[in-house]
Amino acid sequence: MNPYLWFATSALVICLASCFYHFFRLLEFGKPQDYSKPLGEITPAVKYSFTRAMDPRKKESAFLHLPTYTAGIIYHLGTFLSIALFTMFWLKYVPSGWFKLIIIGFLFLSSICGLSILVKRIIKKNLRTLSNPDDYISNFLVTAFHFITALTLVNNKLFPVYFIAAGVLLLYLPIGKLKHTVYFFAARYQLGVFYGRRGVWPPKQEGF
Repeated sequence: MNPYLWFATSALVICLASCFYHFFRLLEFGKPQDYSKPLGEITPAVKYSFTRAMDPRKKESAFLHLPTYTAGIIYHLGTFLSIALFTMFWLKYVPSGWFKLIIIGFLFLSSICGLSILVKRIIKKNLRTLSNPDDYISNFLVTAFHFITALTLVNNKLFPVYFIAAGVLLLYLPIGKLKHTVYFFAARYQLGVFYGRRGVWPPKQEGF
């Protein structure tokens, strides 16, 4: 195995071990005793939390900033696609033909979306005030990974650069805000439990 592939593989093992560590900490500390009297059901509330509650029309931060919200959706889809491609590359499978061209086009688009979100964070005073170095580093690493993945599909001589970039991203993921890949699901579940017990979710007109 080439040194750069060893690096990426080692980074993947460290990343997964760290994510499992965070996951088991969530299991350990994420179930505080709730002494309040249940007024509703948890299961439909959890379903609502992961589905209709995420409708952008129900989130002020989304429906007031639809272009940014749309860019964020494309950006995340590009991230999922890049992760899938990492697995394919690691297994020595490289897409070809029209499929490859579509992937390249989408990754360039997601790279532009990531860059636009980063620029907006820099130039908007209210966002800049709320930001810390981790916000910029996380965005830069993920956006760069999208772009390098696309370039690698264009020119397979870039695989050493690709696996080094992938390794750096994987090593940073568990220590920065990118570890929300684990905490996102726990947070949505906890919201469902909290509002479900109180009979708030799902709203009566949107019940499951």
